[in-house]
Amino acid sequence: MTVNESPRDPRGTALLADPLRNKGTAFTPEERAAYRLDGLLPPAVETLDEQAERAYEAFLGYDKPLNRHIYLRQLQDTNEILFHRLVTGHLEEMLPVVYTPTVGEACRRFSEIYRRPRGLFLSYEDRHRFREILRNRPHPDVDVIVVTDGQRILGLGDQGVGGMGIPIGKLSLYTAIGGIHPARTLPILLDAGTDNEELLADPHYLGRRERRVTGAAYDELVESLVSAVEAELPGTLLQWEDFATAHARPILTRYQDRLLTFNDDIQGTAAVALGALTTATTLAGTRPADHRIVVLGAGSAAVGVADMIRTAMTDEGLSQDEARSRFWFVDVDGLLVSSREGLSEEQRVYARDDERESYGLAEVVRRVEPTVLIGLSTAKGAFTEEIVRQMASTCERPVIFPLSNPTSHAEADPADLARWTDGRALVATGSPFPPLKIDGREVPVAQANNVYVFPAVGLAVTASRASRVTDRMMVAAARAVGRCAVRSAPDDGVPAPLLPPLRDMREAAREIAVAAAVAAVEDGVAPEATEEELRAAVARTQWTPRYED
Repeated sequence: MTVNESPRDPRGTALLADPLRNKGTAFTPEERAAYRLDGLLPPAVETLDEQAERAYEAFLGYDKPLNRHIYLRQLQDTNEILFHRLVTGHLEEMLPVVYTPTVGEACRRFSEIYRRPRGLFLSYEDRHRFREILRNRPHPDVDVIVVTDGQRILGLGDQGVGGMGIPIGKLSLYTAIGGIHPARTLPILLDAGTDNEELLADPHYLGRRERRVTGAAYDELVESLVSAVEAELPGTLLQWEDFATAHARPILTRYQDRLLTFNDDIQGTAAVALGALTTATTLAGTRPADHRIVVLGAGSAAVGVADMIRTAMTDEGLSQDEARSRFWFVDVDGLLVSSREGLSEEQRVYARDDERESYGLAEVVRRVEPTVLIGLSTAKGAFTEEIVRQMASTCERPVIFPLSNPTSHAEADPADLARWTDGRALVATGSPFPPLKIDGREVPVAQANNVYVFPAVGLAVTASRASRVTDRMMVAAARAVGRCAVRSAPDDGVPAPLLPPLRDMREAAREIAVAAAVAAVEDGVAPEATEEELRAAVARTQWTPRYED
């Protein structure tokens, strides 16, 4: 570092190495002279839009999704403003590359493709030093943290330290869609070890080469993180991501009333599912309370979806018992019944006490005649032609959500669902699928990606200065998603997708954030403010990628 240079005012190569300050070829001749950049850059001077056009052509030059992902990550580590300008300008095309499904492959091969550090890695052995380590964060002020322990990455299972790809990708979307400033985000990998035998045997594995800590030791690890965040970053949103079912719900229950936190797999997935269901019920001319819902899968995400739909049902006047009675859960061992042993407290809420035997999905569909079928099982092809045709025979507009990620684990292909129901099914999926051909027209498949909710929640709590994330805030966000979808429906007779178009998500995120912020004020977890004031705060808070003069 030269005499007149400081970390707060980098110049020369140090400035070009700072991804938040580097403008690359957009530095003007005057800036190049002032910041000692002469000779360090090609002579051409470009605008941000011209840089984004050139970067997009480079992106298209890679044929494999993983290579495109690596290119975008390198761009992010070089010039964050250009990265976000590129992603926001091509959001629908780049979302599957930045996040699911491509991020799953990036996590699986994390140690192989690792290039440059981003975020914090907190290992079990350092648990007593977490507060000290948290002070090593690259930027002092943080609005959103996303943390994972890498144990249940998408549908891929334990990826150990490779799970860091999820918080990095997630926070990219908090910025691209929610407008959280990239300098105010922090990805964290909580390294408890791994039980993945391939990783333990891999000489190039970059994580803690020990089996996962469990029981009291694991609880201590999580508590160490929470205590450090409370001490160093009070008021920062802490989002839990891809924790195993055995840990996800207990962690959320333990901490949701202690700090500003939520679990996206449980609450975010649930909110998007409720948003899509809200649109579907509008199109079908019914109410959520009218539905009979069969859920395949009984993990934390599936239970979270049911909990949020049940909350919406009670808001419409059903009692808690009446709302619970609208659900039938099926897992690998069949229908959840109250006589079954080994059910968690959350699963037991939905166990049927009016059934003595536990039968499979096909028989449940035959007996129950459901109006809604939701899959969060990672069981590829579980929604068979027989099951779907049986459902369609007793329901005019069957609502079918194969929500498992990645695409290879989806319970059904939307094209099959359309064919088996003569185009009557109302479909949302967890991963991207190509448009359907219905009556000679292309109909987009709604992807029930959590991206519809979590960036907006981050924007809402930041703008409203909320101290907690409440259930009513998530339900309000879900209903706003449904309203945005209905408003975006075409008027040319083409069937409308159940979720808003991804290309309009930054605008939709503002509406969803306002709804969540209003609910935060009503719940008493945010300072008093009118809807107009909250709308203005959301607009001010949503960052746009542009170079500062």
